Amino acid sequence: MDDWVVWIIIAVALSVGEILNMSFFLAPFAVGALAAALASVVGLSLVPALAVFLVVSGVAFGGLRPIAKRHLRTPPQIRTGTAALIGKSAVVVERIENHEGVGAIRLDGEIWTARGFEEDVVIEAGTRVQVLEIRGATALVSE
Repeated sequence: MDDWVVWIIIAVALSVGEILNMSFFLAPFAVGALAAALASVVGLSLVPALAVFLVVSGVAFGGLRPIAKRHLRTPPQIRTGTAALIGKSAVVVERIENHEGVGAIRLDGEIWTARGFEEDVVIEAGTRVQVLEIRGATALVSE
């Protein structure tokens, strides 16, 4: 079997391992194996191809892994579900009174149970409020 075929098999195995692992640890070595396969295709023997594998893997590992780890820690920019409702404006459709346990708002065309974010606040119907938090199916709002 040719050397380049062995390097391709190694690259595929490392790539599959990376897909299963998802730690961005094996991917640089898969890139190095592909570079070694190219080196073997152009006619380099096993020892120079191994040197290409080590150098390219080291450069890829040292340069790409920190970037990938930084992206793994970056929070997603798109908020979905109830998190997307936080900060939106709504209209009070039923007077909000925390001590009486009443209140409702119209938020994005839907009626939500609402309570004041501050305990002693009373917000009359027709008032524009801002959603500060969602707890279960209840929106906590403030004027």
